[in-house]
Amino acid sequence: MTTSSSATSVCPEPGMFDRVFKAFRYRDFRLMWVGACTSSIGTWMQILAQSWLVYRLSNSSLYLGLDAFFGQIPIFLLSLFGGVFADRRSRRGLLLMSQFIQMGCAFTLTALVATGVVRVWHIWCLSFTVGIAQSFGGPAYLALVPTLVSKEDISNAIALNSIQFNVARVVGPMLGGLALNGLGASWCFALNGISFVAVIITLLMIRPQFIPAPSATSVLQSMKEGLRFIRAREGMQSLVALAFLLTLLSFPLITFLPVMAREVLHGNANTFTLLLCFSGLGSILGALTSAAMKQKEQAKRSVMAMGILGIFIAAFGASRNVIVSIAFVFAAGAALMIVFASNSSVVQLRVDDVMRGRVMSVYNVAFRGGMPFGSVVCGYLIKQTSAPVIMIGNGILVVAIAFYFLLFQRKLMKL
Repeated sequence: MTTSSSATSVCPEPGMFDRVFKAFRYRDFRLMWVGACTSSIGTWMQILAQSWLVYRLSNSSLYLGLDAFFGQIPIFLLSLFGGVFADRRSRRGLLLMSQFIQMGCAFTLTALVATGVVRVWHIWCLSFTVGIAQSFGGPAYLALVPTLVSKEDISNAIALNSIQFNVARVVGPMLGGLALNGLGASWCFALNGISFVAVIITLLMIRPQFIPAPSATSVLQSMKEGLRFIRAREGMQSLVALAFLLTLLSFPLITFLPVMAREVLHGNANTFTLLLCFSGLGSILGALTSAAMKQKEQAKRSVMAMGILGIFIAAFGASRNVIVSIAFVFAAGAALMIVFASNSSVVQLRVDDVMRGRVMSVYNVAFRGGMPFGSVVCGYLIKQTSAPVIMIGNGILVVAIAFYFLLFQRKLMKL
């Protein structure tokens, strides 16, 4: 006869589906996921149309890189302040402010394009304004999401959050490509503005479990506390450096897809859309893979995936065939997302709620800071040489950095 205690001691291993999507058990996380995904679809519609518009107006890879620079540099400069506010103000309130500003910028660009008066400098100014909004909204979002689930499900929530972003990277460019070719760029920007309504509604519906307490310390003192925490916690500085190097060398793959599509593969807007969509599909695969993995040696997994990413970036740069290029950009998207999700999980698991905004703002500065510098430097170098040469060079550097961390950062590899 089987006793009651022995019967209850046997717990079936959760299935693959339950393990991958377990963070969806939490109501507030589900709401945030749906709202953020809807808004991200609109954002990627705008990214596609805006990149093509800037390149069409200027016919310059440098101007295209500068647009990415103006969109990202405020995040590099102001995210530390955003992190302090995320640890002393309502994170939901900061996010709402950020969404309203970005919505206003989308509708402003809609009006400029629809009336035919748009110039590249108008787009740069709006990109800069959106960057300012994201420098406060980004740390608040990164700090809010982990508080919507229990600690053991944080890694899964981060991976699922990456999935919504990359679902948008597929759906957004597909819808954006249809709207751009059939209706015009102004419709892409208008639909992005409308998409912000979804995330605003879900933000009003959620009930955050952790509300930051007001602080009497100055903003600068709070910022210093966050930096001291990162210096004192083993492996944290290396993770921040890894995030910066990752985006510095890999983000140009996305930024200069219009150049690769037109100048190297001799395609058009549809070719660019295909490359962007398959990069997103690869990222979805990478995020699903990360969601199914256990919280074990995630730093080592991140660095190994980074080495594989470098190989695919270099191979994409060397390709002259559209189908082969699509395959390489798909594989690069998958590897990039495994690196990103694993790296973010290690950081999030090593920080408490009261410090989360400041620590994640530093990480965000590093992660997002590599983007503008990589875009501008690579945009200039592409002008001097060619896009394929820079892609191959970036890929080789990514592989070299991965080998360095594997060989000389042994303690970090155990996290």
